[in-house]
Amino acid sequence: MTQVRCEVKGVFVAMGEAATVPLVVLSDGSNRILPIFIGIWEAVSINSAKNREVLPRPFTHDLFLDLCGKFSIALRFLQIDTVEDGVYYAQLVFSLDNHEEYLDCRPSDGIALALRADVPIFVDESVFLAAGQSTGNFPAMVDLTTFLQK
Repeated sequence: MTQVRCEVKGVFVAMGEAATVPLVVLSDGSNRILPIFIGIWEAVSINSAKNREVLPRPFTHDLFLDLCGKFSIALRFLQIDTVEDGVYYAQLVFSLDNHEEYLDCRPSDGIALALRADVPIFVDESVFLAAGQSTGNFPAMVDLTTFLQK
């Protein structure tokens, strides 16, 4: 299982005839991207974390990390390791006293947490092979911030 380190390229809204759907796009730094369709609230949370926005009240992801910090639990990284029938599966990796624990999560929640904690995001190479796309082969997208300002 080869893990590829990725960055969040952005949070977008795919505009189609049938639907308008938010998505987060991961990139491995090459011309490959991994689009993951997500809910609007997860998109807002990821976008907020990506832009390092400080909100007057904490989102659930902020609360979760604050709780971990109070108990000296460190988030080490996120790994997106499987895609089955269009559903992505991920795990958050935590450590406490030299013990690692893996916690199943939705990739959108994991990305929101990883950005806030400034930890790496890894994607298994098999996921890129199954669901990755070239940057030129994706439908029209609008940046989430631009979309919300309309």
